[in-house]
Amino acid sequence: MGAPPIVVVGDLMVDVLAQLSGPLVAASDSPGRISMRGGGSAANTACWLAAAGAEALFVGCVGDDLPGREAAETLRAAGVRTALKVDPSRPTGTVVVLVDPAGERTMVPDPGANSALTPLDLPCAEFTPGGHLHLSGYTVLNPDTRAAGIAALELAQRRGMTTSVDVASAGPLAAVGPDCFLDWIGNPFMLIANRDEAAVLTGIDDDPVAATRALTELCEQVVVKLGADGVVRHDALFDRTIRVPAEPLGPGELVDTTGAGDAFAAGYLAAWMRDEDPEAALTAGCRLAARVIRKVGGRP
Repeated sequence: MGAPPIVVVGDLMVDVLAQLSGPLVAASDSPGRISMRGGGSAANTACWLAAAGAEALFVGCVGDDLPGREAAETLRAAGVRTALKVDPSRPTGTVVVLVDPAGERTMVPDPGANSALTPLDLPCAEFTPGGHLHLSGYTVLNPDTRAAGIAALELAQRRGMTTSVDVASAGPLAAVGPDCFLDWIGNPFMLIANRDEAAVLTGIDDDPVAATRALTELCEQVVVKLGADGVVRHDALFDRTIRVPAEPLGPGELVDTTGAGDAFAAGYLAAWMRDEDPEAALTAGCRLAARVIRKVGGRP
């Protein structure tokens, strides 16, 4: 028998991805290559979970429009089961992604139909003992969907599922305040953050290992992504810290960091749900992160 399903709740977006040829020139033209890609942190993670061999169910919202229908079909083609609400009044979410020549990305998101998700849209029958819920932090950072995110965590915990929250983005997190965010998510089993998000949550901006350990006062397990410096995990039960290096990249291999954190989360969770040892699970996450940044776009 395979591992139980991973329910992924959160955002689905259409990425309008602009690869800039040089620095962004304010109030003028900045040449680049533009393409349309599937996006959204939660939807990306669900696709990478399927690519990693896990059973993934994506729960979210799309608009009653062509981008929404194409997004739904793209998820299914990737092997992801879906529980999608179609909102008749809002367009499918869109994000403009500006990728600089070094591969770093800056996002301008419009959540659109993502904001329509409510607790009533959760597929309660899919929340089963032994399963896992992965929640995108964008769901609780967005005031329109916060109730759905909190309800998903509470339902999963009642049903005997493990839970993980990906913090999602340092800017919106700082805007709402770390105390509020931590209060909303309660005590998930696992917290996944990057270096900047962990610093916002803890106020520790010069020692990511200390920040990781500090966050285990709230969660059993904390994983902090450090970009080119790899990843660190602390386990509260065994008071154990593990650090794994990033997969090395050759010259010119870093193309686009969009979706790197989503791919890492998927690789790590898929391996963790198969009961692989911590080092192997972290390495699996780093492997998928390296795979996504070698190409354009955040999906497999």
